[in-house]
Amino acid sequence: MGFISNFREDLRYFGWRKCFFFFAMQRILRINSKVPWKVHPTSQVKGWDKIVRADRWAIPGASPGCYIQAINGIEMGKNIIIGPGVTIVSANHDLNDFDKHEPAGPIKIGDNCWLGANCVILPGVHLREHTIVAAGAVVVEDSPSNCVIGGVPAKFIKTLPNYGEKG
Repeated sequence: MGFISNFREDLRYFGWRKCFFFFAMQRILRINSKVPWKVHPTSQVKGWDKIVRADRWAIPGASPGCYIQAINGIEMGKNIIIGPGVTIVSANHDLNDFDKHEPAGPIKIGDNCWLGANCVILPGVHLREHTIVAAGAVVVEDSPSNCVIGGVPAKFIKTLPNYGEKG
């Protein structure tokens, strides 16, 4: 898609006030200026070039207060909602040399996932399709499809119908 059609879609999705706000913060004040999508000025996106998005509406960092670190990569599906204060960390520090990061597989977030406010997703986690992560949860292991997970550490809470079906 061209710049003009992307701009029109952004206006429909965000509205002109938010589009101007993001433009002013990223392009004029240079906050998160290297990230090619809209990022809230109170959020940080590190390693944005290692984030693979299935569509342009998976927007890590658009909500306030997010911290996204993609040293080992993040793969995002379609139709993802990321709440305020979400932390996604794809690499741990080496325990014997804090200047190095330990290699791990990328974090994978499937289609139709919702990450609730202030949840934390840790390295190597795979959230399968239609996973809802409760607010404040700390996700340390993979989730099944069509479920709600929550708690510290996050555990299975309940099964959901397939996305789009009424349960």
